[in-house]
Amino acid sequence: MSEAGDEPTDQFTQPDSGGPTVEFYGGRGMSAFPIAFFIVWAIVQTALWRIGDTGGLIVGILVGLIVGMFFARGDWKHYANTIFEGMTQPVAVTAIVAWIWAGMFAQLLQDGGFVGGLVWLADTAGVGAALFPAITFVLAAVFTTGIGTGYGASIAFVGLFFPAGVLLGANPVLLFGAILSGAIFGDNLAPVSDTTIVSAVTQDADIGGVVASRFKYVIIAAVLAFLGYVVAGGAMDGIEVGAQAQEIFLEESDAIGLVHVISMAAVIGTAIAGRHIVEAISWGIVVAVAFNLVFGLASPGDIVMFNAPQDAPLAGPLESLPILTIVENPDAVGVGGSLMNGVAGFLELSILVLLIIGAAQIMIRGGAFDVLLEWSIENLATNVRNAELTMVGTAALINAIITINTAAEVAIGPYISKIGERFNLNGYRRANILDGQTAAMGYIFPWSGGVLAGYSAMQQLPGDYDWFEQSMVVTPIDVVPYVFQGWLLVAVFIVAALTGFGREYLIDRESEEVARV
Repeated sequence: MSEAGDEPTDQFTQPDSGGPTVEFYGGRGMSAFPIAFFIVWAIVQTALWRIGDTGGLIVGILVGLIVGMFFARGDWKHYANTIFEGMTQPVAVTAIVAWIWAGMFAQLLQDGGFVGGLVWLADTAGVGAALFPAITFVLAAVFTTGIGTGYGASIAFVGLFFPAGVLLGANPVLLFGAILSGAIFGDNLAPVSDTTIVSAVTQDADIGGVVASRFKYVIIAAVLAFLGYVVAGGAMDGIEVGAQAQEIFLEESDAIGLVHVISMAAVIGTAIAGRHIVEAISWGIVVAVAFNLVFGLASPGDIVMFNAPQDAPLAGPLESLPILTIVENPDAVGVGGSLMNGVAGFLELSILVLLIIGAAQIMIRGGAFDVLLEWSIENLATNVRNAELTMVGTAALINAIITINTAAEVAIGPYISKIGERFNLNGYRRANILDGQTAAMGYIFPWSGGVLAGYSAMQQLPGDYDWFEQSMVVTPIDVVPYVFQGWLLVAVFIVAALTGFGREYLIDRESEEVARV
């Protein structure tokens, strides 16, 4: 996930320090039951039955938490309190806030014709379906590196570049994979990313040194991923969009929508200047609203509209306001517009993530987390090469289990430090191994935060465009093999551990004083 803030780094304190300890029948390993049950549920739902429904996943994690309670020893209030403890962690709330802000921003750009501008540009420049995924990967990587939030970038690019690419004939699954890969690149490399910050802080390394030493791993994976998207883009066919709908949309596409490139630049520039990601996206929202109104791309009612009942006080006298409509149908009463639509698409996802973090906290407090890591430290990390392979494997596994990558990184950071220090590996190497797996695994599996964020944005597209059919929505399980940057980044670190590429010891280079955000 990846937002930098202006708060001191004690917000990233280890989540398993203090608090209630939950004991389970069957030992510490049983505390992993709720999250394990959820993962099995998610695999069955998405892979075997091909249902990519967020509401169904919410039911899955709820059932896992309820059944898991019956394995808890003693007073169940400790179990319940641990769930709330996890749900109130800053990392979970930060992710939700980022999704909501990014959803509003992307919706404003959609309604302001940015997708039409992209289609016009691609058509004019002769960018065909084969190259569109590769170009999208590069642009998503640049955007994410600038703003530091892979989740926000996934939402924005699925809402904007995904429909443009599908309309031009790009394969939807490959295109979704390219967006997620770009998010991984930026999440891993951006100095303002919170995963970058956490990986540096937990390994007693300075952020600047970590980013500089990380580039060689990231760029190797990125070059191979780019080539992969070029080759796959030429080999994988897109979905047929009705010829008439395609022609109409192309005719209506207008270059003026590209004015929102400035809106995106406002977000990137503000984030690079060191401002909080919420502030950065807020500036993007302000600029987008201004452009929509000034250039006539959207009306005030398109941005926010109050649909009031006929008997509402003052509704009649104020009916002339451009943001107020009097409706006869009681079912039509409510608030609509870009801002509301941008928020509404992520309410289910927000609930799901809070529950997953609660289940992960049960695993941490109950001891299953410690059992796994202690066993790996004692039995696998027997020499420096095996130690690094153990670091890669355990970091990847924990991040595959705990869907919010920053939360997983906070939890496993001390263990990575313990293993690395045993073999005198310096902070840069440890931080890079940790963050490489964190960035990759947060955007691959159907229950991963980045995938769910992008999928939630994608589910709104059939309502945004007449030509976009439900069949064009990508089932999350289908994208798993095509997140090239993620898989290649893990592979790069496996090869680095086996060969010693990039390995540095404490005597090779000392970290600067740890940066405080």
